[in-house]
Amino acid sequence: MNWVAFDMMGVIFEVADDVNDLLVPFIQRRDRSVSSEKINELYRKASLGEISSYNFWSQLGFESEYPDMEKDYLDGCLKLDPEFMNIARSLKESYSLVVLSNDVKEWSSYLRSRFGLDKLFKVVVISGEVGYRKPDRDIYTILLDRIHESSSSCVLIDDRSKNLRIASQLGMKTIKFLREDIADDSCGDFEITSFSQLPEIVDRLFK
Repeated sequence: MNWVAFDMMGVIFEVADDVNDLLVPFIQRRDRSVSSEKINELYRKASLGEISSYNFWSQLGFESEYPDMEKDYLDGCLKLDPEFMNIARSLKESYSLVVLSNDVKEWSSYLRSRFGLDKLFKVVVISGEVGYRKPDRDIYTILLDRIHESSSSCVLIDDRSKNLRIASQLGMKTIKFLREDIADDSCGDFEITSFSQLPEIVDRLFK
């Protein structure tokens, strides 16, 4: 069995740096006094499962607006790549699909449910559930333990070279998704700029 693993932010969802590009502006529109540093610090804790999503909003001073504020953010700011669903359904006919993502567990669960993603994936590994974030090797090890296959049977699609580099070191195949022209060194067995390119590349990797 061969596996195709997807990052979420910057791959399945269009914006890569969702915290600084989406979450920080969203919060600061409500309260300009909240610093980006504090938002990033609390997000990291939530994405490691150290605090809940409720604690995240509460510690930022929005306890009374939870969960409505969280729902407003997730519904209004995060956009699914319009090509993803059709390509994923096509790949699912020949491969097993998995998510490997850094995210708050409650947010990831909500987004997967809202967009009907869970029916596509056999395995889901979220940093907020397992306590490790990419590029920590432990989160990749958890993924490989859950799929019960060798690392060479799995390809990771990610937009961050640092995440792909560790996957490659562990023996996984890698595809870099170049959604944005960011200052990041080249890394990956292949590079793509849209999902329409993905099926052919995955087939080539597993020949």
